[in-house]
Amino acid sequence: MFRALGPSSVAVDCGANVGVYTALMAQRGATVYAFEPNPHAFAALAERFAGSLNVHLSNAAVLDRADRAPLYLHRDSDDEPLRWSTGSSLLAAKPNVAPEHSVEVETIDLDGFLVGLGRRVQLLKLDVEGSELAILRKLLASGTIDLVDTVLVEMHDGRIPALRKEGSAVRALLTEYGARNVRLDWV
Repeated sequence: MFRALGPSSVAVDCGANVGVYTALMAQRGATVYAFEPNPHAFAALAERFAGSLNVHLSNAAVLDRADRAPLYLHRDSDDEPLRWSTGSSLLAAKPNVAPEHSVEVETIDLDGFLVGLGRRVQLLKLDVEGSELAILRKLLASGTIDLVDTVLVEMHDGRIPALRKEGSAVRALLTEYGARNVRLDWV
């Protein structure tokens, strides 16, 4: 999936963290848009890609709407904020977050962002700690999912009990839509 990217490709990394996948995309020459809401991870991401002309960073969460929202931090983030940055979530129901420990972050409407690019996206990585369900639902409803060649999704409904029913519903919608470009099994 990453090897198919080249200098004329556009890739979007949602939940970029410190940039492991952003780097794979950028090394292929793709124009990469990377979103990371956790302030500790974003600082490392910004340092890593300082001066990279083909990487565009945004210290924001992706969602199905533009807004501001609390980002709940991992329960151990006080001890090692960067190490535990991968556990951050917009969902207080995620078992490993501390609902009383959050930072307010900007959210962007991923659907609107993709449409606003005005061109096809070759690769979209969506690892947003539970918010992927609402995003997928909107991308399917609008048809924007068809603007993306490959969508790699890390589903969290198996680890967040409150999302199990919605996860099943979104999987059914993907099947009904015939979204063959969406991979839920890549991780």
